[in-house]
Amino acid sequence: MNRSELADFLRRCRARLTPADVGLAPGARRRTPGLRREEVAQLTGMSTDYYTRLEQARSPRPSRQMLTALARALRLTDDERDHLFHLAGEEPPRRRGGSRQVRPGLLCVLERLYDTPAQVLNDWGEVLAQNAMAVALVGDVCARPPAERNIIREFFTARPGRSLTPLEDRAGHARVHVANLRAVLAARPDDPGPAELAAELRAGSEEFAALWEEHEVAVRRPSVKRFLHPVVGTLDLECEALLSTAHDQRLVVYTARPGTDSARRLARLRAAAGPSGPQVPVESQGPGQARPVPAGGARG
Repeated sequence: MNRSELADFLRRCRARLTPADVGLAPGARRRTPGLRREEVAQLTGMSTDYYTRLEQARSPRPSRQMLTALARALRLTDDERDHLFHLAGEEPPRRRGGSRQVRPGLLCVLERLYDTPAQVLNDWGEVLAQNAMAVALVGDVCARPPAERNIIREFFTARPGRSLTPLEDRAGHARVHVANLRAVLAARPDDPGPAELAAELRAGSEEFAALWEEHEVAVRRPSVKRFLHPVVGTLDLECEALLSTAHDQRLVVYTARPGTDSARRLARLRAAAGPSGPQVPVESQGPGQARPVPAGGARG
């Protein structure tokens, strides 16, 4: 617990608020801006003496319940609330839910990638946007019904995407998929999307259910992935991920090392794909993102 930093943070947050901001009457004339200490104490349900000691850096560590009450009373943003918890030596509360709306920053980068496959996924495997090269590599996932855009579901239900992975690599990919989904579900247990997907696959896939029982946990990391493309053959591609600020979406870029057979095959795929804008399902578009979804890209 960093008492001095916590005290300074609380004082500054209190000073920027007025009684009207928190639904209190103005009261008598104030000599200094902001709420009074007793008003913050009233809003949080703690004693004025205890709150005063917090601001004087001489209090014991506040409980998580008290920190939550302080964050609410001081009208803190999510980032400020997390900072408050960290200063008190506590882990911040988990944030609920991953967005299906493509982050503008990731979409902006995706729009500028034309010569290598790239796609935006959320952290539990839903494909949210693709460029033309990604469509040429793995198919037009964004054109499918929503239930068929999840790469984890696709892998364990023997849909076409699984055939893109060489047979000898499938066991490793299966473990990565299950470990990643378990990590996401542990981080956001109240998010219905990952929970429903895990329940569906445990009931419908013996392979998934067996791996789930092993309780492996791992978040996806950059790696080399092999693709069995029906037109250009096997490609060994390095996967790099650019994370959103909330870490719930990632832009995955697939590149080949220069001078390799994979680089030459990727160039052939590029020639077949042709120019096209990013593929973004309508429900994944935010304000200002609406655009036609072209059918560009070669398919095998």
